[in-house]
Amino acid sequence: MKDLKQFNIQYVGLKEESHLFEYQIGKTFFDAYNFDEFFDANINVALTLEKKNTLLNLSFNAQGTINVLCDVSGEPFDQEIETELQLIVKFGEEFNDDNEEILILPYSEFQLNVAQYIYEMIVLSVPTKRVHPKVLDGSMESEALKKLEKLRVKEVKTTENVDPRWDKLKSLITEKKT
Repeated sequence: MKDLKQFNIQYVGLKEESHLFEYQIGKTFFDAYNFDEFFDANINVALTLEKKNTLLNLSFNAQGTINVLCDVSGEPFDQEIETELQLIVKFGEEFNDDNEEILILPYSEFQLNVAQYIYEMIVLSVPTKRVHPKVLDGSMESEALKKLEKLRVKEVKTTENVDPRWDKLKSLITEKKT
C-alpha cells in the first residue's frame, strides 16, 4: 500500500486542538485495494482530528459520487454517496482494532494511516441494490428493460376450467376472518 502514504497523519507534533485534513478520492484509491466494482469515483473526504492529552478523536465525512452499474438495467450511472464515521484512538501497550469504534495504538507509534478507514467507510455506504435514477422515474430506455418488460408475467383472469373445490376453500378463509 505504498501508494497511500498521503493518508499518513503524524499526530505526535500536532497541538492539542482540532485539525482538518481533506482528501480527494478517485479511482486510483480503489485500485490500490484491487477493488474494481467502481468504474470511477469523485469523493471529497473531510477528516477532523481532535487531539487531546490521552486520545485522538477522528470524525470522517465523505460526500461525492461513484460510477457503478445499475442492478436492474446494467447501465452505468453516478451513485451519490454521503457518509460519516467516528473513530477514537487510544494508546496502550499493543495494537488492537477489535472494536470498530475504538482503535488502540502502541505508545511507540507516531503516525496513523487512515486510508483503510476511508476505504471501508465508502464501500460500506454504497447501497446493496443500486438502481439508476431513470429506472426509478420510468424514463430509462435500454434493451435490458425492454426484454424484462416482454418477459414480465401478465396476470390472466379466466373463469373457465375453475375447479369448484377451490371456491369452497376460499369461502372457508373468508368465513374464518369474520
